[in-house]
Amino acid sequence: MRTLKIEPLTKEAFAPFGDVIETEGSDYFMINNGSTRRYHKLATVETAQPDDKAIISIFAADALEMPLVIRMLERHPQGSQAFIPLLGNPFLVVVAPLGDAPVPGNVRAFRSNGRQGVNYHRGVWHHPVLTIEKRDEFLVVDRSGSGNNCDEHFFTEDEQLLLDPHRDSGQATD
Repeated sequence: MRTLKIEPLTKEAFAPFGDVIETEGSDYFMINNGSTRRYHKLATVETAQPDDKAIISIFAADALEMPLVIRMLERHPQGSQAFIPLLGNPFLVVVAPLGDAPVPGNVRAFRSNGRQGVNYHRGVWHHPVLTIEKRDEFLVVDRSGSGNNCDEHFFTEDEQLLLDPHRDSGQATD
């Protein structure tokens, strides 16, 4: 079973999958009589249908047992999905590029520093939220509307991947 290398989450590395939502290194302009920096348009909410709405939710997530066997990924074909950590805790992100099905050899893993959120572009394969803490909370911005907006892909046993945040894998291994 291939162990995923966990990479630091950077805007450049994550660009094929979506946006990193962070203020560090981002442009801003001053508002509110010069008392507030506005880091404008750090991500764009994507929706597929004219009647779709962007919604805001809070997810309270429990940690999964690690190391974790990655058995499935999901995607949202009708809209983007953003996760912003509310408690400042690092979390993990597992993604695969757009396509009819995720290719195990193209799956990547990232670690947020706890001040970064992610916005998965519409149709990008990803694992459901992966908190490192026993329980964590995320502000989630995604799409509400008609039609199916969640496809799941389950890997065969020999395609499954291992995610081990306690091991510095350095490289993906077989």
